Amino acid sequence: MFRADRRHFSMMMLAALAGCSSKPAPAPRPQFKTYSGPPVTQVVVNKGQRRMHLVSNRSVLKSYDVGLGNQPAGHKQFEGDGKTPEGLYFIDRFNPRSRYHLSVGVSYPNEHDRAYAAAFMREPGGDIFIHGRGPEGNKFAPKNRDWTAGCIAVTDEEIEEVFAMLQPGVPIMIYA
Repeated sequence: MFRADRRHFSMMMLAALAGCSSKPAPAPRPQFKTYSGPPVTQVVVNKGQRRMHLVSNRSVLKSYDVGLGNQPAGHKQFEGDGKTPEGLYFIDRFNPRSRYHLSVGVSYPNEHDRAYAAAFMREPGGDIFIHGRGPEGNKFAPKNRDWTAGCIAVTDEEIEEVFAMLQPGVPIMIYA
């Protein structure tokens, strides 16, 4: 009798499990946003206005308020100076595992930046990104708009759009 009850229980459990597996699984959430609009042909950052524009030919597709390096005035010259670069650079890498949610690399330093820093026997710095806030940035951004070490910061929601819209090689012009 005990063996029959156990067998009956086992059969009920198998039927219940089979019922669970026959339900369609929920669709997986996409990890990243997608973009299917006009291509971004240039990124324009105006440091004085704290604005970044994603441009397709002559049309502005999206604009964002940005935070800059913690020493926003002037062009980045040396590692640790807290300044955001100025001039023409290019989008050169994407980091989906950034500690600032997502990040898009800017090609600083270029040859001119390296030569200038070398003339002073200093390092030019690097790792300049457009990035979100992430947990760390959310602590600083509400108190101080310019909180990065030289990067260009937007909200986490906005970096998801930027990450989807940009491609490697897109020029980024950063104006004072």
